[in-house]
Amino acid sequence: MLQKIEKYLGLMPKNFTFTANDNVCIIKKKQNKFSKIIMDKKPIIELDEVVIKFSGDSGDGMQLTGTQFSNTSALIGNDVSTFPDYPAEIRAPQGTVGGVSGFQLHFGTKQVFTPGDYADVLVAMNPAALKANMHWVKPGGTIIVDTDSFTPKNIEKAGCTEADPLKSSKFGDFNIIEAPITTLTKESLKDSGLDNKSIVRSKNMFALGVVYWIFTRPLEYTEKFFDYKFSKKPEIAEANKTVLRAGYNYANTIEAMPSYRVNPARIEKGTYRNISGNVATAWGFLAAAEKANMPLFIGSYPITPATEILQELESRRDMGVKAFQAEDEIAGIVSAIGASFTGNMAITTTSGPGLALKAEAIGLAVITELPLVIVNVQRGGPSTGLPTKTEQSDLFQALYGRNGEAPVPVIAASTPSNCYNYAFEASKIALEHMTPVILLTDGFLANGSEPWKIVGANQLPEIKPRFYKGQGNYMPYARDPETFVREWAVPGMPGNEHRIGGLEKMDLTGTVSYVPVNHQVMTDKREEKINRIVNVIPLQKIEGDTDADVLVIGWGGTYGHLISAVTELREEGHKVALAHFNYIRPLPSNTEDILKQYKKRIVCELNLGQFAKYLRMNYPQYNYAQYNKVQGLPFTVVELKETIIKLINE
Repeated sequence: MLQKIEKYLGLMPKNFTFTANDNVCIIKKKQNKFSKIIMDKKPIIELDEVVIKFSGDSGDGMQLTGTQFSNTSALIGNDVSTFPDYPAEIRAPQGTVGGVSGFQLHFGTKQVFTPGDYADVLVAMNPAALKANMHWVKPGGTIIVDTDSFTPKNIEKAGCTEADPLKSSKFGDFNIIEAPITTLTKESLKDSGLDNKSIVRSKNMFALGVVYWIFTRPLEYTEKFFDYKFSKKPEIAEANKTVLRAGYNYANTIEAMPSYRVNPARIEKGTYRNISGNVATAWGFLAAAEKANMPLFIGSYPITPATEILQELESRRDMGVKAFQAEDEIAGIVSAIGASFTGNMAITTTSGPGLALKAEAIGLAVITELPLVIVNVQRGGPSTGLPTKTEQSDLFQALYGRNGEAPVPVIAASTPSNCYNYAFEASKIALEHMTPVILLTDGFLANGSEPWKIVGANQLPEIKPRFYKGQGNYMPYARDPETFVREWAVPGMPGNEHRIGGLEKMDLTGTVSYVPVNHQVMTDKREEKINRIVNVIPLQKIEGDTDADVLVIGWGGTYGHLISAVTELREEGHKVALAHFNYIRPLPSNTEDILKQYKKRIVCELNLGQFAKYLRMNYPQYNYAQYNKVQGLPFTVVELKETIIKLINE
């Protein structure tokens, strides 16, 4: 028995030791945590957290496989963070590294903030997937491969130098589980009546069944998903369920398979669902329209990775949403400006190059002082750039990318779930301060997902649009003396007719004006209106040690990796703090008070240092170290820790 257990535990991470007798296995982790498992056929090893990556051709269904595993893990109570990794081409050459599609997820018994740096388990459906991802597997990790795909032709397509890459010495530190997944999928469906193409398409469910067994996940949630998705094609639902069970049973009978358990996380009580950043953004706008008691209009042109926001809102016509898929980016934003003029809560969505095309129209919204939210889901640039990869390089474009003095509030979401909160907040600022607002997310947030505690409407603050309540005597550019916000009159309000448009307006009356002094007055007032928003945004928070050696500074979608790095460093005895910014223009009123508390500051961002330069512009009296990355990938916690420790020791 002891030899048998040793065989299984040889598949464990190397920071575990164990002792055993006839029917009990005691597993000890380096942190002195113990798990006691009553033996059946195989030991079940309890882990605190696990990272899995599913990888294969873009047609292998890896996104669906990863989504089903993450949804199941969330439903049984684990905290989950995911990162889908799509190929840039719609249909790259099959079997090539360029066509590899991946889905990484991190789940655990404690709160997780990132999809993980390196995988404990990699599922590679072909040689290209193995080659693309082998460097992202932890030493001692498990790699599950479909041996049926390791043909000489596929090995050559993947650019592998070895005739049989599975025999390479590169894999000496890994636990390779070779399974004929395609063959077994065909065998399990030989009597299904389906054609060969449909049968082979189901092989991702065999892989999912294997991984479900390894991590003691139930099958029922995925089976219910098939019944719902294929309710009109029950034969397809049944085929997928059959293959899923076949993979599960195969893993149960193969002694090489390890078995793990990751217990539910202790999280705040409430009703949760798994949500992606794009869906959360759309729902935040729905909530804002409800609280403002206004119809919601979205005018957008589809663009990766922002399209899903338009799709999600278009599907909510039952909630009164009016969606317009425009022929281009300019049409999308000007339709939204027109909708705003007529009294709608107006949204337009885009990604980097689309924001450049919208620049002139954003200036129109600035000079007319109409409420509008522009969502920019950042991706790698410049030009068309890296459509499916993440970056934070549009910050300066958001802050300054317009002709003339055209100030716009800029805020940034920092997790997939709080895209909901910041979509709501962007709408509130736009409607209450009569201004366009730019909301920055990014590809990492948009496609990533995590459990979200559902927020009831009674938990959200009020939104009070600045509608003019009088009748007649309307001065379109008369302003509130405290906020400098003008009031809003829409067509159909008797006696409140007025001029509006792209030409400069006379103060108060709104008539066209070329008076030099008036242009100065109106420019100053538009600037001051944005500056005074600082009075309604929250103070900047600090996480970590108030007497820290280093203040780590970030903004937007890097939060999960930064807070993970800071937390681990503090657990290791270092004094570190994090200031992560969501409000960028204007910056919170206590920003300088925070900056001056610390001797060392490092700004970490996925660009060449735009936020660091912005801080130098506003607070030049302080020094800022930088850590920058522009690879189309998020940070890793490992690289952040190494950089911060180096700064501490300087």
